[in-house]
Amino acid sequence: MDDRFYPPQSSLKVGLKNCCPRCGEGKLFTGFLTIPPKCDKCGLDYDFADAGDGPAVFIMMIAGFIVVGLALYVEFTYQPPYWVHAVLWIPLTLLLTVGLLRPLKGWLIAQQYKHKAREGRLEN
Repeated sequence: MDDRFYPPQSSLKVGLKNCCPRCGEGKLFTGFLTIPPKCDKCGLDYDFADAGDGPAVFIMMIAGFIVVGLALYVEFTYQPPYWVHAVLWIPLTLLLTVGLLRPLKGWLIAQQYKHKAREGRLEN
């Protein structure tokens, strides 16, 4: 179907709900990060969807800023033993990185759809 029959979806909503960027109803992922060939509701072809390393870059920046900032604060304020740092920061790092992967990948795919981003092609 044509895009004009669907109301525009918020990229943030698509990222948080992991839904189709066109209809807002179909599932964007079949596995943890696996994208199906097309939407199960509206039939949107997901060939354009290639987030690449984008989510990983954003997550490294966000999680790194939070974890390193908190670790430095705790170290300089309380000076705990190293095992306390391991107990605090390893689970937080895992929670932030794994928890942000799907929403950020969904958001980036929604941005690609919204701005009609495609792989570069050479014209002959």
